[in-house]
Amino acid sequence: MSGPLSAIRVLDLSRVLAGPWATQLLGDYGADVIKVERPGAGDDTRQWGPPWLREKAGGAGRESAYFLATNRNKRSLTLELSSAAGQRLIRELAAHADVIVENFKAGTLERWGLNVDELRHDNPGLIVCTISAFARDSTRAGDPGYDAMIQAAGGLMSITGPPDADGGEPQKVGVAIADIMCGMYAATAIIAALHERSGSGRGQSIEIPLYDSQVAWLANQAMNFLVGGTVPGRLGTAHPNIVPYQAFRTADGFIMVAVGNDRQFADCMRCCGMPELAGDPRFQRNEDRLANRVELVALMSTALEQETSDHWLRGLAESGVPCSPINDVDEVFSSAYAAECGLVRSLPHPYDNTLPTVANPVRFSSGEVSYHSAPPLLGEHSGEVLADWLGYSEETISQLREAGTI
Repeated sequence: MSGPLSAIRVLDLSRVLAGPWATQLLGDYGADVIKVERPGAGDDTRQWGPPWLREKAGGAGRESAYFLATNRNKRSLTLELSSAAGQRLIRELAAHADVIVENFKAGTLERWGLNVDELRHDNPGLIVCTISAFARDSTRAGDPGYDAMIQAAGGLMSITGPPDADGGEPQKVGVAIADIMCGMYAATAIIAALHERSGSGRGQSIEIPLYDSQVAWLANQAMNFLVGGTVPGRLGTAHPNIVPYQAFRTADGFIMVAVGNDRQFADCMRCCGMPELAGDPRFQRNEDRLANRVELVALMSTALEQETSDHWLRGLAESGVPCSPINDVDEVFSSAYAAECGLVRSLPHPYDNTLPTVANPVRFSSGEVSYHSAPPLLGEHSGEVLADWLGYSEETISQLREAGTI
């Protein structure tokens, strides 16, 4: 393996998405990530299909697309954590790790005799990142948390979807974005802790609650409320602070128009055949356009419905106005840009030698993002990991298998 984290060992005790997303990023940057899973079952997402990647040779094996989305660049070790032998192995592995990522319910590790302070006593440089639903020092510490409920509770659904006036209702984002963003916060926090450790030599504990993460990235919507005092609502594709910045119907579909400043607005109005609106006092500045959103959108809608999407996309682009077709996923991955920039990579997998994976968007000037291994089969590397990290012999590994520990 290569990459900026190639000397880092990560023990991944997390399941589902937020934790695995963070550890996949660390693996992309070169870390040796060991995914610890339940024998016989594994990560819950292994069962979250269809669609499935099925064994080509006619066997019964299958891997869910969901699991494949968030577990590349890892090795799988199956381990019975509820057993004394499994707990002993975790303590041994933790002594050789740089980072542990876990998302068990509060108190689970302690119940298994895996107190974080004790683990760090044996390994002072250990960084432990805990992902929880709610802060573990709060009254909600024991509450469960899944992405959809966090999107709802954390305010995101209240600002997502068409407004009531258009017959809309609250909607969640089409991917588990609360989990994904929590995983992104986790990855950056871990890298920051590793940087701090390089000077101090000390590890530390990190906690990232899903709920707090969701609230943190409400971004301008949160500040609109905190500064302006008005509770934001649902605007469909429109922007709360910029107009015109939304999808418009054309003669044969929809396009997205994203006007970001007064110059772009003037160019947009010329392209739409209404140059006089750029000097209209109702629309001259963005704050004027915000105050008169309904009137401006109605005028633009009438104009844009007269011609096709291609007509407007060409004209707006030539005028320097940001705009885009509203592509479906097939169009995204079949585009010339996707091919040019390698947005899909292939990984060797026991079930498919050309398993596709979506590229990490980071580009380093020195070194590369790693795509060294496909998401692992359940327990695929159990013996290999125990030999690599702990120096276990084949005989000892066989005994652990026979005992059902791995």
